[in-house]
Amino acid sequence: MIFLNKFNNKKNIRFSSFEKTLQISNVRKFRVIVETGTARGKTKFFFIKKYNWKDGMSTPMFAEFAHFINGTLHTCDISKSNIDNAKLFTKKFKKNIQYYEDDSINFLKSFSQKIDLLYLDSLDGHDPIAASEHQLNEVKVSLTKLHSNSLILLDDKGSKTNLSIDYLIKNNFKILYETNFQILFSQTI
Repeated sequence: MIFLNKFNNKKNIRFSSFEKTLQISNVRKFRVIVETGTARGKTKFFFIKKYNWKDGMSTPMFAEFAHFINGTLHTCDISKSNIDNAKLFTKKFKKNIQYYEDDSINFLKSFSQKIDLLYLDSLDGHDPIAASEHQLNEVKVSLTKLHSNSLILLDDKGSKTNLSIDYLIKNNFKILYETNFQILFSQTI
């Protein structure tokens, strides 16, 4: 997966957990990736859209991975401008992506496929109580859509994950990998 090298930017502080997650996903032959909270990018000089490495660049990375494995990335965000930016950043891989402008809970409730890789990064972590409750609700809604080999990657450890970590552990998920920013779970080691 040489394509990952371009995402190994010194500003991408989440790279190691994304790399580990995608390596495991490749070994497990995953095809269905679901992301809540799309990579927003940033606007420079009022109109030029650029990568925002501090976001981790999940959407472009998952899009290229979906192309690499001939799978599909389903990315959801409540913001139309975030979805529009994601479309701009991932246009080269658009045949492998489905974009959803919706609340992540509604999206996950209505999602009808089994999820191989679930990445939860909706809501900003500025309000840890609201963000943690929201992420926990995303996890609860998703459990029936996962299989025993599925991976769950939680972003913003310590601000959004305050309730989800314990809930997942109580539901027989194990920590596979952990950094200061993200934590990766699966029922299968």
